[in-house]
Amino acid sequence: MFSNICKLFFIFLMPVLFINAQEKKTIVFVGEIKQNIDPRTNRYTKLFLEKAKEKDVDIIIIELDTYGGAVNDADDIRTMILDYNKPIYVWINKDAASAGALISIACDSIYMSSGASIGAATVVTADGTAAPDKYQSYMRSIMRSTAEAKNRNPKIAEAMVDEDIQVDSISQEGKVITFSTIEAIENGFCEAELNSIEEILKRNNIENYKVERYELSSAENIISLFLNPIVSSILILLIIGGLYFELQTPGIGFPIMASIVALILYLTPYYLNGLAENWEIFLFLIGMILIVIEVFLIPGFGVAGIFGLALTFGSLMLLMLNNDVFDFTFVISKDILNASGSILIAVLGFGLLLFFGGIKFTESQAFKRIMLEDTQDLDKGYISKKYSDKLIGKNGKAMTILRPSGKITISDKIYDATTSGKYIEKNSKIIVLNNEGSTLKVKKS
Repeated sequence: MFSNICKLFFIFLMPVLFINAQEKKTIVFVGEIKQNIDPRTNRYTKLFLEKAKEKDVDIIIIELDTYGGAVNDADDIRTMILDYNKPIYVWINKDAASAGALISIACDSIYMSSGASIGAATVVTADGTAAPDKYQSYMRSIMRSTAEAKNRNPKIAEAMVDEDIQVDSISQEGKVITFSTIEAIENGFCEAELNSIEEILKRNNIENYKVERYELSSAENIISLFLNPIVSSILILLIIGGLYFELQTPGIGFPIMASIVALILYLTPYYLNGLAENWEIFLFLIGMILIVIEVFLIPGFGVAGIFGLALTFGSLMLLMLNNDVFDFTFVISKDILNASGSILIAVLGFGLLLFFGGIKFTESQAFKRIMLEDTQDLDKGYISKKYSDKLIGKNGKAMTILRPSGKITISDKIYDATTSGKYIEKNSKIIVLNNEGSTLKVKKS
């Protein structure tokens, strides 16, 4: 009986298992690094490897073409690659210079297209000159340790950084190593010259496979959109515009809410991409606090207000730049120009908004939809007057600064009051224009 069951198993179930085994495909996950190595690339790689781990792919291939970038971000990417527990191949589709060379050496296998190059890993500043030796020393160290981890010649890896390191018959005096595809193959820094993903898989005897390319999610694409300098300009304009209109018409709520939403949309993408540091956000908050203190507590507009504006706009600019606590050594001039341009466009836009739209804003249909237009008159039962109408026309003195609200005195009695226009300094003479229920409306006499 038992032998019959075994026969049935082999006859009916084994073919099914064999077919399933044959149908199982090797999942190949492909990502691209084709821009400067910076916090955005760092975050892209992190998300890419997280998705690969989630999908439990079999092989990862990074298609790489970069002239380099920030050392700290390259080091982060290198570490993520070294710590990953599945095979990672890199296909250098033209250039793997500087930080790109470091990332390539961290991979399990290096493949290069015809006409590609790898090397020239000297650390340079934003203007293209060699960085101080402390940066070169650090780069030499991580290049050496990465090459050792992947059984590649560590001395050659160091010579890609330092022109003073000589490697017999390979490096020229006074020049860092940069390998062509053929040279990289000869010296163990490339497995083969291949010109497509399919050729890489064929060389590794992988026939039954499925290639999947990593695509950023919709949320990540939206985050990338908000990193655009023009969009950043619009958000900065909404931040300062909302604050201004809230201060001019306190109690509305809509301008300050627009300002807060714009601030969140501005900060979040830069923070997620590693550009916005906690100390930069702290500087922004300090700047805003100083502006509020200037507006509500200190007469005139002086040091606190100017310093607050400088901190606010300065921090908004710093948030866009990959600086290391005011160290702009590796911040490229293009990024500085983009950040400066975003701030300038926002300020000019705010000036135009005030000049052309400040008055008409309160008369627009959009404004009327969020504002109560009906007057809450006493004869309709809406409000009760706190003060007598006999005070209208009376003269008095500002007991506090009116910005626009404050205290006044008339015949040595204290009253709540608001100005009809400009702020009124303490001890200025005033005249009562109207009785608005809970406050007296006054102007400077």
